[in-house]
Amino acid sequence: MTLERWTQVEHYVDEALLAADPVLDAALADSAAAGLPPIAVSPSQGKLLNLLAVTAGARSILEIGTLGGYSTIWLARALPSGGRLVTCEYEPKHAEVARANLDRAGFGPDVAEIHVGAALDTLPKLTGPFDFVFVDADKTNLAGYVEAVFRLSRPGTTIVLDNVVRNGAVADAADPDPSVRGVRRMFDLLRGDARFDATAIQTVGDKGYDGFLLARVR
Repeated sequence: MTLERWTQVEHYVDEALLAADPVLDAALADSAAAGLPPIAVSPSQGKLLNLLAVTAGARSILEIGTLGGYSTIWLARALPSGGRLVTCEYEPKHAEVARANLDRAGFGPDVAEIHVGAALDTLPKLTGPFDFVFVDADKTNLAGYVEAVFRLSRPGTTIVLDNVVRNGAVADAADPDPSVRGVRRMFDLLRGDARFDATAIQTVGDKGYDGFLLARVR
């Protein structure tokens, strides 16, 4: 199997199951025009996040790593009336693009609130608990994010961490890449941790070979 084949399958799934969405398309286009890196979740991954949040009955959602707001829109669409979303973004430029994309999608600051700055500085200032958490930020700090998120969670909170397989490199204890080492520290933290039930799923698609971790706070 090749990346080309994975991409063909992903595009087939998108066309079969996801309707055309000008708002999401515009969010990606404006992010690209602003020079943001093309690392947002894929459409099928965005829909998965949406379904997981809906299934969890989430009324409050926390996101770490906003980028241009593409995944944020998917998550905000999972909220019921009166729900809230808080998203943390390190780069002011990214947050500016995301704010415009969220406003166009109908999620103003009263629904989707963006905090700019290092998430490990922002998270202690937030008020939880959150019902659903999505982490798609720098991998070197994943263990720290998990600890910070736990303090903002409740029993039953669902946590999703993206990009935890790293093209298979996560299985190599000798890999020197800081992101790989950060992911492995996160796995070491969760190993046998009675606070969480967790598993990880490998994925392939037009984003390559990677995976996500799914956890539930006990």
